[in-house]
Amino acid sequence: MATAALPIPAQSAWRTHLIWLGVAWTGLLLLFHRDAVDMVLQWWGRSTYSHCLLLVPIIGWLVHQRRDELAKMTPTGWWPALIWTGGGALLWLLGDVGGIALFRHTGLIVMLQGAVAATLGQQVARGLLFPLFYMLFLIPFGEELVPMMQTITAKLSMLFLSWHGIPAHIDGVFITTPNGYFEVAEACSGVKFLVAMAAYAVLVTNLCFKSWQRRLGFLAMALIVPVIANGIRAYGTIAIAEKTGIEF
Repeated sequence: MATAALPIPAQSAWRTHLIWLGVAWTGLLLLFHRDAVDMVLQWWGRSTYSHCLLLVPIIGWLVHQRRDELAKMTPTGWWPALIWTGGGALLWLLGDVGGIALFRHTGLIVMLQGAVAATLGQQVARGLLFPLFYMLFLIPFGEELVPMMQTITAKLSMLFLSWHGIPAHIDGVFITTPNGYFEVAEACSGVKFLVAMAAYAVLVTNLCFKSWQRRLGFLAMALIVPVIANGIRAYGTIAIAEKTGIEF
């Protein structure tokens, strides 16, 4: 069914406020261009964050999906959203003073979110609530979990080895067996898959489920299964080495 044409005043309001949004976003991206470029380079150059390259068009699609409902709204300026933007600026400043890239990147995304609410209004921001929230997954984060994930993977491997009857000793992330000495290295922590799975699982919960119980249940499974699977992968490597020899 075709969408009815907007009245002329509504078209004019959308055109004006979208121009203001474009000006605001352009100004923010130019002012904080180093952080914007740094994020893009991490998406492109680090496999942990390569899924973010797909999130940009996905966010655009999420906005387009809501176009009929948005067309029924009239955009208007909403000054309280400047507090939202100011909070992002404060977070960026803290990151700049402390040399914490995660804070700077988060601050930039929050400022972009606030600019949407400030230029298009509270009603439109509510209609775009999930796409705005989903922008947070553009922030390169997750590598902070590597040490924890290495430890979890090592302990899961020990559990599976004990079930298999293979004697092993663990010291941190190092596992010793009769035939070899293994390390659960950073690349084997499973963080890359976990971070991407979290982003896509949240998208699925929004698109496919209405009940919060089902959403939370699916999200929990989407996060737990990769962790267990990574433990099985590490255990499998050790078990194969025990059966076939460390060289193989």
